[in-house]
Amino acid sequence: MVFSQTFAQTNILGFYNVENLFDTEDDPLINDAEFLPTGANQWTTERYFIKLQNMSSVLKGVNADVIGLAEVENRKVLEDLVQHPNLIAKRYQIIHFDMDDGRGIDVALLYKPSVFKPFKIVKLPIADPREPKFKTRDILWVKGLFQGDTLHFIVNHWPSRSGGGKEDKRLLAAQVLRRAIDSVMAINPNSKMVMVGDFNDDPNNKSIKKILCAENEKQEEILVNASEPTFKKGYDTLYYNGIWNLFDQIIISKNLEQGVQHYVPSSFTVYVTPDMLEKEGRYAGAPRRTFRSGQFDENGFSDHLPVYI
Repeated sequence: MVFSQTFAQTNILGFYNVENLFDTEDDPLINDAEFLPTGANQWTTERYFIKLQNMSSVLKGVNADVIGLAEVENRKVLEDLVQHPNLIAKRYQIIHFDMDDGRGIDVALLYKPSVFKPFKIVKLPIADPREPKFKTRDILWVKGLFQGDTLHFIVNHWPSRSGGGKEDKRLLAAQVLRRAIDSVMAINPNSKMVMVGDFNDDPNNKSIKKILCAENEKQEEILVNASEPTFKKGYDTLYYNGIWNLFDQIIISKNLEQGVQHYVPSSFTVYVTPDMLEKEGRYAGAPRRTFRSGQFDENGFSDHLPVYI
């Protein structure tokens, strides 16, 4: 589904889970042993540069003005990414914090300063008081000037389903985000928000529908899930445990459906080109990953597809 519509004077806002964008250096503060030259993935400089080439080619195609990223190790990999020949002309600036995640992966934001001018950046930690050792990515909340008005751009990577579930942790993440939304709206009910991320849940799951309240069918709700119509049509962003899912979503405040600064209706898009998909075998049609069955694929990209509005 490559976006082919054109609109006058529009900007692209997106999200991409780049799947384990690690450098080759040992960081003693995180568990990056797999992604070292001597590690299980034999993560050499050559392989790292191939990963940067493939990720940057996708981001060049998406051509977002503001885009959230997930599964980046640190600021260095982001600097290497935006300085790649595929992207350097876009002059992306970086917003990133090291986060207290068990695997050492973070979320981040890339933006074109000619379009988006951040003036407030905060992290929302997701902590479970019943489980003090639980670690996951923070929610990255960036407030800035966009198209002459204030916009809140929020990047998420909620706790994964690996290991058999953890729904309670995604419900917790939804609660943290919803409380922050309500706090901002209580001060200014006209606040405009764009939430992007890998929510590790589909648009119809409890964390999105019941806790975050991105409920398109209820007029009284303040959030609209731009991803839901695409999900209902059967389009997805990843193939997990034999099932297709649309974990990568974009949710907006309802006040962005109209006005000068507004969401172009039905513009939510799963970006994909033929080379980003497996061509044969049991995973034919699924996103082409960096590693397949433990083997490095120099033509692989990520286990997720990027999305944008």
